[in-house]
Amino acid sequence: MTTPLRSVYLSVVIPVYNESDNLEPLYQRLTTSLDKLDKSYEIIFINDGSQDNSYARLNELQKRRPAQIRVIHFNGNFGQHMAVMAGFERVRGEIIVTLDADLQNPPEEIPALIQAMEEGHDYVGGIRKKRQDTFFRCYASKLNNWLRYKMTKIRLSDQGCMLRAYRRSLVELMVISKETSLFIPAQAYSLSSNPTEIEVRHDARESGASKYTFYRLLRLNFDLMTGFSLLPLQIFTVLGLLTAALSGLFVIYMFLRRLIVGPEAEGVFTLFAILFFLLGISVMGLGIVGEYIGRIYQEVRRRPRYVIKEVVEHQTPDSH
Repeated sequence: MTTPLRSVYLSVVIPVYNESDNLEPLYQRLTTSLDKLDKSYEIIFINDGSQDNSYARLNELQKRRPAQIRVIHFNGNFGQHMAVMAGFERVRGEIIVTLDADLQNPPEEIPALIQAMEEGHDYVGGIRKKRQDTFFRCYASKLNNWLRYKMTKIRLSDQGCMLRAYRRSLVELMVISKETSLFIPAQAYSLSSNPTEIEVRHDARESGASKYTFYRLLRLNFDLMTGFSLLPLQIFTVLGLLTAALSGLFVIYMFLRRLIVGPEAEGVFTLFAILFFLLGISVMGLGIVGEYIGRIYQEVRRRPRYVIKEVVEHQTPDSH
């Protein structure tokens, strides 16, 4: 049995996956920055099934500040967003800040987020200035931002920036939602009544490697599109109608040509090319429909979004 947990002013939620080398400098810089605020706070680390030495290092950090640090260990890798949701379900703060463990989001930027929150906003998103990533990732991010806005009308200048702040009431609304596939920044923005964004520093990664592979980024964007908009389905409905109309006109043209010119073998390869093009569109449309059906399937199964192996936090002397 654990000690009854009192409310604090600030909760910092940090998902961790194979970031063992970054944890000590993260701890030093983060606690130094938070101590200067002169406000009560807690730090929640969520170990998302790390395969390195993160488990032991996180437990050691918790022992240094048992009243302020809690550690949640997953029994497998469930993804960054699930790790953040596990932290959201256990936060005690009035303001909740999310932060990556790789130190590309400097902990020293947290006071700027809090200042924006204290001005009356319930959601503050970070925009990475002078982003320290590859050209491919920067360009892909800009393309994703544009595509997302066109499909969902959710205006996030930098959807990949993990450094964000949320009002507790907003976090509670997200926790109530039990979606198994979710995109937290977009969901927060859609529920927010007074959102804003500020520029934050972005540093180069000193150790380790990015955990977002091309497949994970693609998967994330599918979740975003299918979770917040029916536009992909509507686009293919219109495209199907236009294709059917053009196909009908083409059949009429071929019939008239047969009557005027007579039988001919020319144009066979053109017909095959058109056929393959239409088949490609059909398969793509089936894929999009499959994405929506897959989301429905995941929701109706009601499987747990993540499984916790262990929670390490301060305990009373008579705990057992």
